[in-house]
Amino acid sequence: MEAKIEELKSQIKGRLITPEDKEYDDARQIYNGMIDKHPGIILKCKDTNDVIHAVNFGRENNLEIAIKSGGHHGAGLCLVNDGLVIDLSEMKKLEIDAATKTAVIEPGNLLSDIDAATYPYGLALPSGIIGSTGIGGITLGGGTGYLTRKGGLTIDNLLECKVVLANGKIVIANKLKNPDLFWALRGGGGNFGVVVSFKFKLIEIKDVYAGPMFWPIEKAEAALKFYDKITKNASNDLYGFFAFLIVPAAEPFPENLWNKNVCGVVWNYTGPREKAEEIFKSIREFGPPILDFVGEIPMKDLNGMFDGLYPPGYQWYWRAHYMKELSDGAIQVNLNYGSKVPTMHSTTHLYPIDGAVHNFGNNETAWANRDARWIQVFAGVDPDPDKVDKVTNWCKNYFDALKPYAMGGSYVNMMMDEGQERVKAAYKDNYERLTKIKGKYDPKNLFHINQNIEPCE
Repeated sequence: MEAKIEELKSQIKGRLITPEDKEYDDARQIYNGMIDKHPGIILKCKDTNDVIHAVNFGRENNLEIAIKSGGHHGAGLCLVNDGLVIDLSEMKKLEIDAATKTAVIEPGNLLSDIDAATYPYGLALPSGIIGSTGIGGITLGGGTGYLTRKGGLTIDNLLECKVVLANGKIVIANKLKNPDLFWALRGGGGNFGVVVSFKFKLIEIKDVYAGPMFWPIEKAEAALKFYDKITKNASNDLYGFFAFLIVPAAEPFPENLWNKNVCGVVWNYTGPREKAEEIFKSIREFGPPILDFVGEIPMKDLNGMFDGLYPPGYQWYWRAHYMKELSDGAIQVNLNYGSKVPTMHSTTHLYPIDGAVHNFGNNETAWANRDARWIQVFAGVDPDPDKVDKVTNWCKNYFDALKPYAMGGSYVNMMMDEGQERVKAAYKDNYERLTKIKGKYDPKNLFHINQNIEPCE
């Protein structure tokens, strides 16, 4: 193997890192500090040619292969013990065509990179709420964030992918070329190949009227019902995710709220600025809020607002449900667990996935949950490894208690390693079609370190 590794080094522009190298421990770190895996080889690719060599090397030497972009995967499926990690984090080309409102983006780009590049043009890509997230994983799993109601999921804005397949060949996937593969890539995760380039359409967004608004935990029931009502018939310009949280003991939060368990909404209004005050008048009259940081803000700053609270290396455990309605039973479960958030970084969020997301049918992309109103994620988070059990148990118990009121299935970007039945449930009626496409493009399941779709001939 040593001779083969030396040969591979001579073929690539990037760096090949093994456990003997000084940078190995840094290279194997990912966002979730709970994950501690030891790959045999990490190949930091510089270009598509490096990816081709990596895929061929892994296949020819019977190595398990994991694909890493931003390294945000909660279950750590961007790493693998003993095998090969194809690390795309240094593939960071990003080209914007302002005339056509499109962008070609390599998978090493983080959402913060994309926000910084698109903002000067008054353009944005619907995707995510944390700037350190990689574009690769969030896109292939679906992609939801502050612009979801306005512009749909990230995959709804995907025009084309360049993909290195399991056989080492490069293909283009769009609506005309390899349309079955293009369909599968829009929600099917990293099952079908290594995407080395994404082409997106962008939407016209620059500055927005947005920010967090908090209410006392005692008003949580009324706040949830108010939020449900006001967002049900709102225009697609109004987005807000509901949260239960503990207020950070730091500026800019007022000291009288530090460490208090509260509920709130992080709003984003993308419509005409002159209408914002009118729209938020009734929202502000409810309560009134104990904190109101809603105001005009650059879209790129909203997308990075919470990055400082969630640096890499914290302990994470998350689960998620699709929710259609906030029934009385669901509200009571949320009140029970949301009022007992275990640590300052732990939280639950109700992410809206209605609005423009509902412009597509469940079978138009691999992502099969177009009839839901929310993804509710339960995130147990803390910097202290000694609190892993505490945050994990809260998350699991919350998830289990809400299960009777959920729609079934789960969002693959917010799943831990939960087993094959949960993967099947995530794709519902689309799963069988996905297994056939998997069988066509990756018949031997080379790419299986993921929320795996098993190939069918």
